[in-house]
Amino acid sequence: MTAAPPETAWIPRHHDRRAEAQVREWLAVRTGIAAAELPLVRDAQDRPQLVGALQGHDINWSHSGDGLLLAYGSGVALGVDLELPHGRRRVAEIARRYFTVREQAWLEAQADAGTREYAFHRLWCAKEAVLKAHGRGLSFGLDRLHFAEVDGMLRLDHADPELGDTASWQLREWSPAPGYLAALAWRAG
Repeated sequence: MTAAPPETAWIPRHHDRRAEAQVREWLAVRTGIAAAELPLVRDAQDRPQLVGALQGHDINWSHSGDGLLLAYGSGVALGVDLELPHGRRRVAEIARRYFTVREQAWLEAQADAGTREYAFHRLWCAKEAVLKAHGRGLSFGLDRLHFAEVDGMLRLDHADPELGDTASWQLREWSPAPGYLAALAWRAG
């Protein structure tokens, strides 16, 4: 069963406010529930969850640079990640430590340092989006899921059984604003 894609939005991040306050304002417009009254709570892993009147809906967000990316959907578990690559990360070192051997080889096969960094951030966004949707985030382990590029798109190819059937996961990659990379992962909830 393929779940419908969740709604996403990229908005400017107000650095003088918590991202959750902006998320509440955005969600209030969609639900008709006042921002302060939204039934948005955190679980034991600090993952945001909607309860009460919004039970069965999911929300997730990510911020990087001056952007805030939000995702909201019904009947799905979803996760989103936003990255503004800045060229200061030691991508090869991070990949050796956290990515699978095949993912490391895929990165090394990229034509040059620029495409390798771009591919690294695509992979990072995809992994983080799935792990946020799963509910455990990065602490679950980036090496416990493997992505492969198929026809120019990343696809979850293998995963720890706790993540369920890889075919149940949907992934959307895009650039929500110039210079940014994003990934949205979801599956029927």
